[in-house]
Amino acid sequence: MFQNPTSSLNPRKRVADIVARPLVLHGVARDDRRRRVIATLRAVGLTEAYLGRFPEQLSGGEKQRVALARAFVTEPLLVVLDEPTTALDVSVQATILELLLEQKERTGCAYLLISHDLAVVRQVADQGHGDARWGGLRERSRRADLHAAGPSVHAGTARGRPRSPRAPTPRNSV
Repeated sequence: MFQNPTSSLNPRKRVADIVARPLVLHGVARDDRRRRVIATLRAVGLTEAYLGRFPEQLSGGEKQRVALARAFVTEPLLVVLDEPTTALDVSVQATILELLLEQKERTGCAYLLISHDLAVVRQVADQGHGDARWGGLRERSRRADLHAAGPSVHAGTARGRPRSPRAPTPRNSV
């Protein structure tokens, strides 16, 4: 899932086509595609009324939900999330994060989360591997490592990240 849904959603396509595109690429039959698109839109809090809309007719939060639906429609085992709450107000951020947690619980999928926002990381990730160079925390094993252009400078669980790390790069990230 890309960082900016406004630029990642084709403005010439309707929501139905945007969400169905991964299913088309996977060779899913037309009747099954429609059913799965509707079910996935409902899972992210959108109704069938959105099927005929274009991205320009959606709010930022609705665009992010469409992007989530597109990412989840094939029921993947792994979803890459690049700054999933960037440019969203706090209440919409909370809603999107709750949807991510619900989807993870419902399907058992894993997330590879890239974020500069450690509060988002703490809420979504159970475990992680961080790279301060790229500003990301990625879910991995039972450790969280924070790197600063080279070797690990901090390790621990994602939820157990220290509030005052010793090395300068992670200290500036907290």
